[in-house]
Amino acid sequence: MSGRPTTRRRALALLAFAPAAARPALAGRPATVDPSIVAAAERALALRDEAVRRGDQPYGAVVVKDGRIVGEGVSAVVTSRDPDAHAERVALRDAAARLSTADLSGCVLVGTSRACGACADAAFRARISRLWHGTPPVDDGPPRPSA
Repeated sequence: MSGRPTTRRRALALLAFAPAAARPALAGRPATVDPSIVAAAERALALRDEAVRRGDQPYGAVVVKDGRIVGEGVSAVVTSRDPDAHAERVALRDAAARLSTADLSGCVLVGTSRACGACADAAFRARISRLWHGTPPVDDGPPRPSA
């Protein structure tokens, strides 16, 4: 097996960075995914597009509690010259500020891509219950602490 990505993986990778208008509708998503998670994934994609328009990395994330978005994050690593301004951590900080607590128990984090180790660790420390990424949303399970 060669190290080259398959045609399907290449197509999926290109689709992940396509503008919102070019992405197919989420009609084929699994029926088991909560509609609020699907809506959150779509909002995360819009935030990712905003990050790109601002000249930043193509990432967006939202925090959801009880079916509603309580935190949003746009990648600001490049534009703010802050290596910690990943969309997921910006969304966690926004949710903590809006909810007036650092304990985000009962919340889920939905991002445009799988959370990096530092973001997953931040989600674990914030007590996020589950991580989701992509469209259609993929359940990454509960965040785990870094080694």
